[in-house]
Amino acid sequence: MSTSTAASPSSSVSTHILDTSIGRPAEGVAVRLAARCGRDADWRALGGSATDADGRCKDLPALPEGTTHVRLDFAVEPYFENKFDNKKADAQQDAPANRDSGAGAFFPEVAITFAVAPGEHYHVPLLLNPFGYSVYRGS
Repeated sequence: MSTSTAASPSSSVSTHILDTSIGRPAEGVAVRLAARCGRDADWRALGGSATDADGRCKDLPALPEGTTHVRLDFAVEPYFENKFDNKKADAQQDAPANRDSGAGAFFPEVAITFAVAPGEHYHVPLLLNPFGYSVYRGS
């Protein structure tokens, strides 16, 4: 009788954010990573990072063995507040802020939850603007 003691390969996660209102990467957005091992398990915070000048998080923590679900939490409200407060946006991009009641973003945070399988890499981009967002599994 033979039993294998080799650990199953773990999954990995990466992300980037594109601000579609200006067609550029979103720099400086805080991203938190959490995981759970099973549908009914508690979430375990793993740490986080912030997007770089290219809108990418290159240093998200590794996922623990047995992870079945992952959650990425994007703190987008400070990004939009900074963008509008510092008048970094051009005149075209100021229009969404003027239509709003003063808030920097309709969605102050974005939480994306997805299932993972051992040994797979998951690249989950966020396409973002002040009034909406979209995500997909990238490559």
